[in-house]
Formats: sequence, structure tokens, C-alpha cells
Amino acid sequence: MALVCAISNEVPEHPVVSPVSGCIYERRLIEKYIHENGVDPMTEQKLTVDMLIDMKTSPLVKPRPPSATSIPAILKALQDEWDATMLHSFTLRQQLQTARQELSHALYQHDAACRVIARLTKEVTAAREALATLKPQAGIAAPGYLPHPTYGAEAGPERAEAPMEEAGMTEEVLQKLQDKATLLTAERKKRGKTVPEGLATVDDIRNYRQQASHVGLHSASIPGILAMDICLRDTSRVVTGGNDKNAVVFNKDTEQVMAILKGHTKKVTSVIYHPTEELVFSASPDHSIRVWGIQTAQCAQLVRAHEGPVSGISLHATGDYLLSCSTDTNWAFSDVRTGRVLTKVSDGAGGALTCAQFHPDGLIFGTGTEDSMIKIWDLKERANVANFPGHSGPITSISFSENGYYLATSADDSVVKLWDLRKLKNFKTLTLDDNYEVKSLCFDQSGTYLTVAGTDVRVYLCKQWQELKVFNDHTALATSVRFGHNASFVVSASMDRSLKFFSM
Repeated sequence: MALVCAISNEVPEHPVVSPVSGCIYERRLIEKYIHENGVDPMTEQKLTVDMLIDMKTSPLVKPRPPSATSIPAILKALQDEWDATMLHSFTLRQQLQTARQELSHALYQHDAACRVIARLTKEVTAAREALATLKPQAGIAAPGYLPHPTYGAEAGPERAEAPMEEAGMTEEVLQKLQDKATLLTAERKKRGKTVPEGLATVDDIRNYRQQASHVGLHSASIPGILAMDICLRDTSRVVTGGNDKNAVVFNKDTEQVMAILKGHTKKVTSVIYHPTEELVFSASPDHSIRVWGIQTAQCAQLVRAHEGPVSGISLHATGDYLLSCSTDTNWAFSDVRTGRVLTKVSDGAGGALTCAQFHPDGLIFGTGTEDSMIKIWDLKERANVANFPGHSGPITSISFSENGYYLATSADDSVVKLWDLRKLKNFKTLTLDDNYEVKSLCFDQSGTYLTVAGTDVRVYLCKQWQELKVFNDHTALATSVRFGHNASFVVSASMDRSLKFFSM
């Protein structure tokens, strides 16, 4: 029967299966038969259109016509296919050549643009260096100094090559220092009763890992970051001082350089970021201390308080006065608003001063000497009130705890000593590895943790003086270390040119 495909050699165009007989039919023909008879043509059993089952088959491949089966026809088909393939290959080669030419032209333009940018950058740098000398002489002041009417007078950085004359500490200055100390002491007693909210825990510190490393802040030809400080108002901002004679202000959140401060004639060994204003202080063995406006990247004040290299600086809690020390055995107290030296005192029989740090209250401060002595001074009386012997080698760093009771000191003897300022004695000595070099000490703002930088970077828990974490990520000596807000991160600088951030 024509309906039954099994009898025919042809494959139906739309095959269906009858569930009654299991035979395959052409849908068009079986539907016509069902409408006329209502039964399966093979078994004569009742069958409806809805009962039919569609079959899924591959598309019908029709054979070549007889005219295409001859040898000449096959050769022509192969020739046509070869011609199409060659034409496609030729088109692709043309497109590739065009793309190569466009890329070569773009790379040439990029290289030319880079050369122009490098030349312009060099010219801008030279212009800024010239302006750093010329603008302050015209009395241009950095933003943040404007509220002070005396600022900017005598602001020329080259106005005095010799040390300045002492202006004297007036009763007004002394009263200002006393009022600030009274206020800070009262605030500290309140804070001392509670742990700051959000302070990093001991477990947090132990889980700190390197999160970022920046090596492009200072020159690669004269490598080494010698000093670093963070802004207490915004701890994402960091200032570094380098062997390349520059200070650099960097934002860790945006990973952008905010300012490059050029003007020192020798390496920058100490830097401080003002806690409330857009100002930076830097000191150098070129005998000078410079005050910089960050927004203008210009030197606004030059303080020449010493005849020898400046070895350390510390900002008073008022933000208006700067303590400095020098290898000329003198320490000086200067007004950063006017650039004037208010008082200068010689250490007398002591050796060269290597570092200096204000007590949190601001009425006393400590200095370290080359002959291994730590000296505590009364600022108002300008007198040496206590001495802490015990180290061997020049003192490298001193740091007061926020609570005002503890003083941490280090020297070239691979130990860190903790001193009780109430009892004036050494109550704890942290012995480090043999030949360990300590270059920087820093308590966090709560006085809970102490960090040590040198051969590596270490964090200790205060009171228990337990070592919590050691960071060995630097490839050279770590020269400076600081804590972020609530010890949320640790930042360190090194002679390997890198500025590294450690956190969770």
C-alpha cells in the first residue's frame, strides 16, 4: 500500500507512527485516510489523528543529480571550492596587513606622546624647583597658614644661611603650652578608662597580611625611603622622605601621589604630617627644616635653627611649634607660623643628638644621643630633668605611649627598652635577634600596641609585651613604621624604596 512506508523505498517527508499497528506513514496521507475511514489501514482498528506520534528524523540529503556525477562535473565542483577558499584566504591576508599598519601607526603615536610627556614633565619639575625658591620670597603662603597674620613675613627660604637668632619664649607662649597640656591630660584620663571602639583585636593583628606595596614614589637611581609619617586626621594620607632629597605625599586609597616636595639639597631624614592642616614638615642634613603647603607643593617656611645636620623633629600638640635636634648637640623650639626659633639649648656635656620626641602632653620631651643616653627635658624650664642610661650605641628611636607613662627606646644594640616615666626606671627589655637593627618605634594612638621596624617589622601587645606578628616582606632595612586609625593597618617604609601596607 502506498501509505505504508515500509513497502516503499522512499523516506516520508513528515513521518508519523500509528500506535495501533506500529507502522510508519506519511502524515498527509494517513490523516486523509483517517478522515475517510477512521481506522488503521493495516489492522482495521479504530484510529484518530490525535493518536498519531511524530517522528524526528535528520534532514533529507538529496543525492547529486546525474549530470553532476561525471568526472568533469566533479572536477569543476572541486575547482569552484578551491577558488572560494583561496579568495577567502586572500581577503583575510589583506585585513591582517591593514590591521598591522594601523597598529604600527598607533604604537608610533604612543611612543611620540610618551616622549613629549616625559619632556614636559621634566620641564615642569625644573619650573617647580625654581618656584620653590622664588615664590616664598614674594611672601606666598601655603593654604592653612592664611588665618595667621604673621605667616608669610620673612618667608623666603634662602633669607638666612646661618642659624637664626632666638626670639625668646614669651609668657603667652608658655601659657599656651600649659593650657594645652592641662586639656590633653584631662582627655587622656577619660580615654584611659575604656578601649577605643573599633580598635583592632589581637587576633586581627595576627591575621594581618601585605595588602599593597608601592615602589614608584622615589627615585630608583638613589633608592631608599628614610622617613615616613601618616596624617592623624585622614590616615589614608602618607608622607615619605627619601634619599633622593624629596618628600612625597601619597594617598593609599586612591593610590595617587598628591605632591612632590623638592627643595632640600641633601637627603630627607625626618618628615611629619600636620594633624589638622594641609602641611608637611621635613628635615635634612642640609641644616634646614622646611614647612610645605601640600596643595601648592611649595616651601612656605624655612627654619635654620642648627649649625649641623638636623637629626630629628617633633611637632607639638598645639600644631604651632616644632622641636628639632641636631648633631651640633643643640635642640631648638621654633614657631612654625613665623619660622622663628624661640629657644635653643645645648646638651652640654652630651654627644650629638640623634632623635627627639615630644611627650603627648607637650611640656616635656625626650632626646637620644650618640653616646647611648636618653634625656628627658622640661620645655618650660629648658632643663634636663632625667636621664636613662642602659643602651649601648647611638640611640636610633624613641616613642612615648599615648597614656603618657611609657617610653620605648632603641639603639644599635638589638634591644628595645621600656621605661616607666613615673618611677624613672627600665621595667622591660625586649631582646631581639642578634645583629637586629632597630630604626623606628611607634605606639598606636590608643597605646595598646607597639611596632618595631628595622631588620623586619614586628608588632607587640603592650603590658604583656607579647610578640603578635612579624612581617618579613621588605627586602632591605625598614626605616619607619606607623599605625593606621584604631590600628586598622600597619604601614612601613624601607631602603628597598617600597611603602607597604599590612591589614586584614
